[in-house]
Amino acid sequence: MGEHTVQAPATLSADTRGKFQTEALEALRALGEGAPGKLVVDFSGTDRVDSAGLSTLVQLQLRAAERRHTVCLRGVSEEVRFLLLMTRLDDRFEIQPRA
Repeated sequence: MGEHTVQAPATLSADTRGKFQTEALEALRALGEGAPGKLVVDFSGTDRVDSAGLSTLVQLQLRAAERRHTVCLRGVSEEVRFLLLMTRLDDRFEIQPRA
């Protein structure tokens, strides 16, 4: 299984999602189609995610699923993890909390 990692911005919001989404979609394309792969989003430096950021993550997950890939959110803070849980999005991603 192939794996590509992209860095999430410090705040994933309407202001920052464009560049992040472009990088993540390029990583998905690099994984190819057919064989399962994993897009890893490094959240180790991310402290805040707003509704626009959540929307971007859901769009990435849907695109990844179309290609039989999973999305792993690595280094997720407790605050972001709680947000994913409260919005019932936690089951769409593989979530790895911060150490």
